[in-house]
Amino acid sequence: MGAAVMSGPMEPLWNVEQVAAFLNVSRSWVYQSSASGTIPCIRLGAALRFVPEVIRAWLNGEQQHANVVRLPTCR
Repeated sequence: MGAAVMSGPMEPLWNVEQVAAFLNVSRSWVYQSSASGTIPCIRLGAALRFVPEVIRAWLNGEQQHANVVRLPTCR
């Protein structure tokens, strides 16, 4: 299996505050929507992160089902 080819530099991941500001919603809405699987997110231990281009696609209805990716915590 080959490596994925990116067309340009990847935009940094967004945090909850950045997603809330982008969508003009409260932080609690972002947390609740992430927990319910409504909005696609990446879970890094207890932290939530969001891929900006995935959030934009989700907002435009280009993604049918939200994805949550859980990465193991390092302790």
